[in-house]
Amino acid sequence: MQLQHATALITGGASGLGEATVRRFADQGANIVIVDVNDERGQALARELGESARYVRADVSQESDMQTAVQTAVETFGALNILVSCAGIARALKTVGKDGPHPLDQFELVIRVNLIGTFNAIRLSAAAMLKNTPNAEGERGVIINTASVAAYDGQIGQVAYSASKGGIVAMTLPIARDLARDGIRVMTIAPGLFDTPLMASLPEAARLSLGQQVPFPSRLGHPAEYAQLAHSIVENPMLNGEVIRLDGAIRMSPR
Repeated sequence: MQLQHATALITGGASGLGEATVRRFADQGANIVIVDVNDERGQALARELGESARYVRADVSQESDMQTAVQTAVETFGALNILVSCAGIARALKTVGKDGPHPLDQFELVIRVNLIGTFNAIRLSAAAMLKNTPNAEGERGVIINTASVAAYDGQIGQVAYSASKGGIVAMTLPIARDLARDGIRVMTIAPGLFDTPLMASLPEAARLSLGQQVPFPSRLGHPAEYAQLAHSIVENPMLNGEVIRLDGAIRMSPR
């Protein structure tokens, strides 16, 4: 599938990995629906990109919010061809910490946003993609999810985050199989240590130390490198039902 003239819905699109993907896809001629809860950044990005972009405030875990986002894509640009799910949150809490057991509501929140929110976006976007006319390869749509190396190498305090990202990894293949006969491909990217707004909040020394843990290149990943892989996935029809680690060969230590 080519990005030019396609319509992509990108959750978490106002910052970090999502913003980088929005910018790359827009540069390639795609129409973009930016989904986020940061109105200031989302609206500013949509204004910058012009008529080819729209911003929709949406909580990915809420059915009505995502229905509105998908409807905006279809009504504004005529179809929805691509979904990239980058929205997510993290909590650093042990199973049992000095203040007692991991708060259940915090575990539920991370699962709801990261895992249920990703599936919510998938199911509603796929339903819209089913109405598309297949291209020459028989494709109706491409879905790209964002997991994390924490799905495999979860660190101390990452139980909720790792569980949510592990769920995304586990559902990639069955969803790809579900949608295969309809010409919709499903892939997942599992990033390692990337220079996102979360990392930007750390002291420079801490950021450098984390980057040096990566075997090669020994630095934090650039969001543009995530966007580059997402672009490649969209355009390569044989990529389906797989999780790609984008991590510089890092394997995370316990802490």
